[in-house]
Amino acid sequence: MSISLTPPLPSLDFAFRIAVAVGAPIEGGPLPEGRRRIIPILGGTFSGPRLSGEVPAFGADWQIVERAALVHLTARYTLRTADGTLIGVTNRALRTGPGEVIERLARGETVDPRLYYFRGHIRFEAPLGPHRWLSERLFICAAARGPEQVFIDVYEVG
Repeated sequence: MSISLTPPLPSLDFAFRIAVAVGAPIEGGPLPEGRRRIIPILGGTFSGPRLSGEVPAFGADWQIVERAALVHLTARYTLRTADGTLIGVTNRALRTGPGEVIERLARGETVDPRLYYFRGHIRFEAPLGPHRWLSERLFICAAARGPEQVFIDVYEVG
């Protein structure tokens, strides 16, 4: 009997949506690879089939604006689940699109998220207990930037 060593095709399972309020950008100055920009995370909520709670009002999205239409993002913040568990989040993402679309986002306009690419991978730091599964799986996300909020749909890679 032969055993196939072909890995199964990954699947995506919706985990939850994060909605965070963001503050005005803080310009951090030039870097060799672009321009530093810091976006404060002012709080928010998250909910889904397996998890819900709030995003406390601390954390930030550290960005490198490589050029007008390409931004590398590393957001660090915390989730507080409905049962009070604190879970650390590191979200590394990429936002890019046509220059005029990215300029509209920068002006605070509401832009159809199908017009730009905003994807990332998320790492969770969950303590031992019922939410530990978050630290034991891979997650990716699709995001949309509103005038004062970011919406992040999180998917578990199966």
